[in-house]
Amino acid sequence: MRFSLKKSPSRFSILPEIIAILLAFFIGALILLFSGYSPLVAFSALFRGAFGSRNAWGQTLTQATPILFTALAFLLTFRAGIFNIGVEGQFLMGAMASALAGAYFSGLPAPLHITLSLLLGGAMGALWGLIPALLKVYLGAHEVITTMMMSYIASYLTSYLVNYPFKAPGWVAQTEPVAKTALLPKILPPTQLSLSFIISLFLALLVSFFLFHTYLGFQIRAVGLNPEVAENRGIAIKNRQILAFLLSGLIAGIGGGGEILGVHGRFVDGFSPGYGWDGIAVSLVGKLHPGGCVLASILFGMLRAGGMTMTRVTKVPLDLSLIIQALVIILVSAPYFIRAVILRRRDF
Repeated sequence: MRFSLKKSPSRFSILPEIIAILLAFFIGALILLFSGYSPLVAFSALFRGAFGSRNAWGQTLTQATPILFTALAFLLTFRAGIFNIGVEGQFLMGAMASALAGAYFSGLPAPLHITLSLLLGGAMGALWGLIPALLKVYLGAHEVITTMMMSYIASYLTSYLVNYPFKAPGWVAQTEPVAKTALLPKILPPTQLSLSFIISLFLALLVSFFLFHTYLGFQIRAVGLNPEVAENRGIAIKNRQILAFLLSGLIAGIGGGGEILGVHGRFVDGFSPGYGWDGIAVSLVGKLHPGGCVLASILFGMLRAGGMTMTRVTKVPLDLSLIIQALVIILVSAPYFIRAVILRRRDF
């Protein structure tokens, strides 16, 4: 006998999130005012830098793309009741794999070279996610600790690889450039916005369909909501948790590959300012829904791209946009963190 699980509501309200965002901007305006800057001038420059021109839109969406990948990756595991904070490591390992495939595979037609490089990035991300998955389901190791440690390992490992075995000649710690056949096409030239953005949107649709319109997705959500009941109804909890980890790492790895093949053209040490960590926040701001993640990632992309213009035009420190991001995260995401801690405190 199968048990029922309430479907995701067809109209999921974003009013609380909108209020939280407006409140974050209001607090930011007060900080600006007390710091001697004009909030109107600063925010005008911010929005103009994010949406005021074709180039601005391109920069905003370019900044939003890797965050959307990592947000979807975190969402998948969270829906299975897993707090995977190792998305950054999976993103970096996927980026390295795609960079090496793009640089060292030769003689391939562009569609095949791009596809192969992205898939290898996704496979490496999935492999990096498989390790904490096995540690959790078979040894009982808590995923918060193991995924965090795996992120640090990935950061140091990719840094070693790009500084020593795969370092290109020169002072900068970077790999050889990827072949032209591996570069993702630009979709809004002369900006850096590439096909990676379209891939991220496609994956958002795919994740939404998988979670809310397939029985396998239903099982993953059931495990996340109540693992005991799910197990009693015949759902293989361990298998579903491993699957969620693998899919999460796959998406993060593809995102890392897309950033290399679409923006940087090679792996550069420290190229990620923390896309995996931002993805966790964006996923929570987006109410753990793929559609919400798309909107939240664009918001964060706006703050990053617009913040640079705001600093250049008004001399307001770029840190203000980071303060607004932090306020949005705190005001919107705090209830999710509190609920997660309360529901999972027995695991510690």
